[in-house]
Parts: sequence; C-alpha cells; structure tokens
Amino acid sequence: MATYTLTHVEKKPLSFSVPVLAAAGAFAGLFIGTAQGSGPIGFVGGAVMLALLGLVCLTALSNDKEKIARWLILLGMAAAGYAFGALPGLVVGALFGWFFGWFIYWIGEGRYRANLVPYLTPGQVLWHYSFRVICGMIFFFLITPIVVVMPLSFNAENFFTFTPEMLRFDPAGYSLKHYRDFFNSPDWQQALWNSVTIAPVATLLSVTFGTLAAIGLSSEHVPFKRAIMAILISPMIVPLIISAAGMYFFYSRLGLQGTYWGVVLAHAALGIPFVIITVTATLVGFDRSLTRAAANMGANPVTTFFRVQMPLILPGVISGGLFAFITSFDEVVVVLFVGSAGQKTLPWQMFIGLREQISPTILAVATILVSLSILLLATVEVLRRRSERLRGMSPG
Repeated sequence: MATYTLTHVEKKPLSFSVPVLAAAGAFAGLFIGTAQGSGPIGFVGGAVMLALLGLVCLTALSNDKEKIARWLILLGMAAAGYAFGALPGLVVGALFGWFFGWFIYWIGEGRYRANLVPYLTPGQVLWHYSFRVICGMIFFFLITPIVVVMPLSFNAENFFTFTPEMLRFDPAGYSLKHYRDFFNSPDWQQALWNSVTIAPVATLLSVTFGTLAAIGLSSEHVPFKRAIMAILISPMIVPLIISAAGMYFFYSRLGLQGTYWGVVLAHAALGIPFVIITVTATLVGFDRSLTRAAANMGANPVTTFFRVQMPLILPGVISGGLFAFITSFDEVVVVLFVGSAGQKTLPWQMFIGLREQISPTILAVATILVSLSILLLATVEVLRRRSERLRGMSPG
C-alpha cells in the first residue's frame, strides 16, 4: 500500500489554531487548578493563557523565531511553577512549557498533517488524534496508581502519603528504611521464601499440563474441542472468590487444605489457562507437515515433540510459564482459603500489613513486585516477537 508524506504543510488560520490551543490549555488548567483547590479557575485561566500565548507566537513570533519563542515559554512556565510550588512546581512548569511550546507551532503551522495522507477529511484527522488522546488518557489512569507507589516506598516517615519534605525534593524526606525493614524482618523473609518455593513448582505444573492440553486441543480429531477449552480456561472467567471457596471445600475432603501441595495445585490450576492460551496462539502458525515428516523418517512421538515441535513453540511455552509464575507469585485470595500460616506468601503478608498493622513496608514490597512484573512482561514481549519471526510473521 502506498504511503504519502507532505513536504509542505499549510499554515492554519488563527480562527482554527487559537480555539484548539484554548481547549488544550483549559484541559491542562483543569488539572492544575484542581490540584490547587480551584478547578474552574484553572480551567478558565488555562484556556485564556494558552490562547494568548498562541496568538502572540503565531503572529509576532512566527516560524523564523520559533526557537526563541519556545525557550521563552519554557522559562516562563518554569518560573510560574516555581512561584506556586517551589522546586516540584518548577519541574512541572518546565515540562508544560516544553510541551506547549512545541504544541503551539505544531497546530499553528499545520504540522499535524505532515505525516498523514493528504486526502483525509478534517473529521478523519480529528478522529485520528482523538483516538490517540483517548488511548493516552486510558494508559495514564491505568498506570498512575502503580507508578505513584514507587516514590512513596522511599518515604523517610511511616506515612502512606507524600510528606512536605518529599514534595520539596528534600533529601531528608527520602530513605531506604522500608526496604531495610523488608530484608531484615523474619515475617517478610519467611513470606518471601514461601512465595519463592511455591511459585516455581506451580509454574512447572502449569507449563507441563497446559502445554500438553494445548497440543491435544490443536489436533483436528479431538471431539468437543470448544467445550473442553471453555472448561480448561474457566479459572480465568469464574470470579476468584468462587474458585477459592470451591477449592477449599474440595481440598478439605482430600486432606490437601492447609498443606504446601494444596497451595501449589491451586496456583497451578490458576496458571494452566494462561499456558493453554499462549501455546495455542503459537500453534496457530505451526506447520503440521513437519511432524508428519519426522514420523515418516522413523522418529517416535516423544522424539518428534522434543526435537521438532518444542523448539518452534518454545517462545509460547515460556511466555505462558511467565504468566503462570506472575499469577502464582501475586495471588492472595486462593491462598487465604487453601493455605495455612505455614504457607503465608508475600501477597498474604502484604494483605496483613495493610489490614492489621498498616505497615509502610508494603510500599517497598509493592515496588519490588511491580519491577519484577515489568521485567517479566518485557521478556514475554521479546519472546512473542521471536515466536512471530520463527513462524515467518512480521512482529507487531
């Protein structure tokens, strides 16, 4: 499909640029005003300020003086931020100044159409960027509660909020005391040890049974494949509290409730659906003629599986295993029902620290777990791209 790039974009009239800039300023001012205790004033002030800035920049400081104008906007907003919020305000103001200095000329000079095909209507262009703004806002509201925990874990006080010292970026307001508490506390270390001994075994069982199930369900001769698949992935669909209650009553009859293997089997049951889904997705592009060729050359099914099939589906197997590991390592509801005090895992200890002791150490533990999850998810993405390359597909 041919792509088009405009080498020259037409400067947009002020009747278009100024209202757009005013709307962007109102949106930013609403957040700043709300943080200062007056959302409506911030809304109106942001709209007026950015509209006036855009009018001045696009008339008196046109394209040939763009760099000077952008520096002036950055320095001006940084100074205003410092006046209202000291050093943190300066940082926020500088970021706003950098963004809006670029945004004014991006809108006013019509550069937003530079990388779009020329035949798009104004409505299509609006939807093109509106869709990206909506996705960005969703991402922001999803990720902010997670990111906010990280700086809080370095709080020098036993608070769950940002202290004045932290907001001033005062080094005295930051400390590693919560991390020291985590590594020096017998209760936390025992919980960590339990998680480390339970999660790998549960992951191994999930990968083994989940991979075999996915390979079996990918066969053309298996009857009732859809019904079997629905049953196998039901732990992902059924509310976790229902699964936990059902496991409690079932494992109690078998004598597994409150035992190590009871918790392992419960976590394996939760991890198997993730393995089935990822391995099944990998098998979609698998060439069945390879296994038939291996069988024709005398290889038995076990040799064919490990020498032919497994190397090609290995990225999907590892991805499913990582998801199963994260599920087991982060799970708390099932272990509350199935486990006992001897199987108190890290999430269980965090739950106790939040409900009974109000321990700020959970902030440090949460930061460690978030960092671990990010690392594992990055590994999953690398493996996904490798799997697509092995199957001759373009990553993405």
